[in-house]
Amino acid sequence: MWRANDELVGEEQLAGIFGLRTKHSLDRRSFFPVVGVGLMALAPGAARAQPRERAGSVEDIKGEAFAEAASERRRLAHAAPIFIADQVGTESESRLGMRLGRDTTVRLGELARVKIDRFLVNAGGVITLQSGPMLFDRRSGAAPLPMTIRSPFALIAVRGTRFFAGPSGGVFGVFVERGSVTVSAGGRQVVLGQGQGTNVPSAGSQPTPPAPWKPARISDAFSRVQ
Repeated sequence: MWRANDELVGEEQLAGIFGLRTKHSLDRRSFFPVVGVGLMALAPGAARAQPRERAGSVEDIKGEAFAEAASERRRLAHAAPIFIADQVGTESESRLGMRLGRDTTVRLGELARVKIDRFLVNAGGVITLQSGPMLFDRRSGAAPLPMTIRSPFALIAVRGTRFFAGPSGGVFGVFVERGSVTVSAGGRQVVLGQGQGTNVPSAGSQPTPPAPWKPARISDAFSRVQ
């Protein structure tokens, strides 16, 4: 099981040497106030924001979408950058397409929320699907890239594929159009191949056995993210 690693970013530490003039020895009562003043002077520059690591960019957008990180919330537009640790979301009747690296596209339907926990172009990553529909698409012919999609319903292990995950038919559904994924939930794993899907009725439930979806359900699922 994959586990997302929180990235800890430390502050840049500065060292200073403080000297006092004296003929014989330092008076400790006068030394510490001077050192304190020096440290206070350095404090504003001691904590410098580290540059954020870019995961990708917005490829296309319909309606309204946003990204949040810490206390910052920004509206997204075409070609806007997407960073590691961003929580990305869409508004009502909106769609968003994101390009991660060179060969991976993630599309969101309306009222979707995802977090880019980790992403490296040649090493894969972790994305948390918090709500709403999502389409993951790794370009056909691209080298396999291990990815993990986490959600309140299931854990999805991916290696180069195109699949839908999200609300479908009143349950959380996963359908593979190309490639293969492993869906884990409720202590059970199922492997989906091309043209197969599974249902997870509720959080904590086990996924149903792999089975083909009817064309009408497939069409409805993909219409939610396009």
